[in-house]
Amino acid sequence: EKKPFRFTSSCVNQSKMSKLSSETVREAIRVMQKESSEKKRKFRETIELQIGLKQYDPQKDKRFSGTVKLPRIPRPNMTICVLGDASHCEQAEKASIPSMTVEDLKKLNKNKKLVKKLAQKYHAFLASEALIKQIPRLLGPGLNKAGKFPTLVSAGEKLEDKVNELKSTIKFQMKKVLCLAVAVGHVEMTEQEVFANVNVAVNFLVSLLKKNWQNVKSLHLKTTMGKVQRVF
Repeated sequence: EKKPFRFTSSCVNQSKMSKLSSETVREAIRVMQKESSEKKRKFRETIELQIGLKQYDPQKDKRFSGTVKLPRIPRPNMTICVLGDASHCEQAEKASIPSMTVEDLKKLNKNKKLVKKLAQKYHAFLASEALIKQIPRLLGPGLNKAGKFPTLVSAGEKLEDKVNELKSTIKFQMKKVLCLAVAVGHVEMTEQEVFANVNVAVNFLVSLLKKNWQNVKSLHLKTTMGKVQRVF
């Protein structure tokens, strides 16, 4: 019965962790933060974890996919739209979260261009239970194709909490190439906050890999405009 919980952030195994030097990671974070403060940008730079894999054949090997919740929100500017029932749309309005009702979705008339435009407008979507089953019928496969099929928000859940949970969640998905990249923080976070996020992200990724650390070729950290920092 415990099987579904295998890939969660709580399974941070110290023996798997030992391959990543804490000091190397901390030093990389300090360098990135120093660089960023010396050359201030007009936007908040994101810190990305870039992963190179080895001994993997994307054609033959099972492609992994998994999501993990980080201790801190890596992208506060992430935009989320709620496809909601009356109650969730009301909550969304009060919290200034973009939302759409069934009627709004019907107006798109399954038009591929309009659905694509909607998918491009937001980073992610939440949907009420009553709506989520109707999404394919109302919108066609557009959101799914964009990799943005909505996350379910149950009737009893507080919308703002769910939005923050979604903003804290990152996804690792193996595609046709041996490199991956995910946002793990931003330059205004403290060194410890970025470090904690990197730790959870790396450990979780390693738990998804067939041979764990043996499949990791390289790990780099990089700010949006900064130089790449190798940490493994």
